[in-house]
Amino acid sequence: MNFTLSSKALSSSKADCLVVAVPEKGDWPASTSEADAALGGQLKALQNNGDLSGKTGTTLLIPLQDAPWARVLLVGTGKDDKRTVADFRKALSAAVSVLKDGAARHVIFALTDTPISGADAVNTETGKLKLIARTLEEQLYTFTGFKSEQPPKRKLNKVTVAASSSDKALKDAFNLGLATGRGMNLTRDLGNTPPNICNPVWLAERAQQLAQEHDVIRTEVLDEKQMKKLGMNSLLSVAAGSAQPPRLIVMEYRGGKPKDKPYVLVGKGITFDTGGISLKPGEGMDEMKYDMGGAAAVFGIMQALAETRPKINVVTVIAAAENMPSGTATRPGDIVTSMSGQTIEILNTDAEGRLVLCDALTYVKKFDPEVVVDMATLTGACIIALGYHASGLMANDDALADELLAAGERTGDRAWRLPLWDEYQSQLDSNFADMQNIGGRPAGTITAACFLSRFTKEYRWAHLDIAGTAWTSGKAKGASGRPVPLLMDYLMTHAGK
Repeated sequence: MNFTLSSKALSSSKADCLVVAVPEKGDWPASTSEADAALGGQLKALQNNGDLSGKTGTTLLIPLQDAPWARVLLVGTGKDDKRTVADFRKALSAAVSVLKDGAARHVIFALTDTPISGADAVNTETGKLKLIARTLEEQLYTFTGFKSEQPPKRKLNKVTVAASSSDKALKDAFNLGLATGRGMNLTRDLGNTPPNICNPVWLAERAQQLAQEHDVIRTEVLDEKQMKKLGMNSLLSVAAGSAQPPRLIVMEYRGGKPKDKPYVLVGKGITFDTGGISLKPGEGMDEMKYDMGGAAAVFGIMQALAETRPKINVVTVIAAAENMPSGTATRPGDIVTSMSGQTIEILNTDAEGRLVLCDALTYVKKFDPEVVVDMATLTGACIIALGYHASGLMANDDALADELLAAGERTGDRAWRLPLWDEYQSQLDSNFADMQNIGGRPAGTITAACFLSRFTKEYRWAHLDIAGTAWTSGKAKGASGRPVPLLMDYLMTHAGK
């Protein structure tokens, strides 16, 4: 797809389709009024006749003759004073759904003058260009590589987004949005890949390939022997039942000054999770290929950084393993010694994500991090608490938590903070080891984070539980690409500082 930014007047811009916004309540944007004037008032007449409600996500496609555009698509954007980031994205997604498999080859989107309420940082042209570019990439995504018959090639091959000028800041914002969207789509590709292909070694090979494609990325892969030498017995215990060997994948992007401390991201990379000896129910188990959603997001972020090259140092670490039952698998009741030296009584082998993450979180101390953020499809309890709309956020630093929450609001990739109080720690008490790996049903998301917090005391740290947001179930089943937008926004706010 060819994406471009244009500051030409709409009336002199030719395309197969022009997309403009119609609010349910509020003044028409200048772009819509300009299109209406070029069409001799046809759009206003449609509104007066009741053909345009303006409700968020409604659309009306109108064929034209003797006009700069072969057709115009009117998309409802709701009420000016109540339009959120989510509403803006919903309207844009509705427009793309109408056009992506239609007859138009070249489409112009004129939506940057539609206001967004309650988000000052987003209600700017740069903010909206980032949202538009990212959403276009996201909504045009397909995953058909494993189908024997490929769908017909889309006619749509060029998308132009109208802007007020050719200012560099606008171009940079647009390109950042595109890069974030492409990063999300890489994340989705990895998540959607079947687990008989996407295993820890394959993930490591993809990380090495990413480094070959981008000279600003350096990749190192640790195998079982190296992890054993480091004392990563907790991570290794998860992989003990699988024929697939585990890997610790380290990718570094060094765009800042050599002395700048790196921002470290840690991703859970369980390429398939049966639950191990604590076997999961069979229904829906196929979706456990998405248990490497945190690792997949790391890939997406690294690709987006490589494309945009901000002035910041970022190190990512992926703990990759497959959790399978077998005669060599870890048993409930086993005790392992983590890389930190702390001992863990494993009471449930299906609480394996924290077992791989704890060693990775110990390992990253070597980088002397500015902050550490881990992301993991960690607990079903997070879905019970927050549903499928918000990621769970827990942190040992209030300022870091606030920044991540703000990034989520700006991008629509939202998170909600849960407490990490000492009162919850006692649920992890063990009679036989320093801790047990589960804390019972109450506050399951919080006690999982409490477990991880015992390995993060030497740096500022936040944990994102993306169990409810990393993929979608049902008819539209597939990886979501989250939390790439949240973390890219967070990192870019620190670039160059």
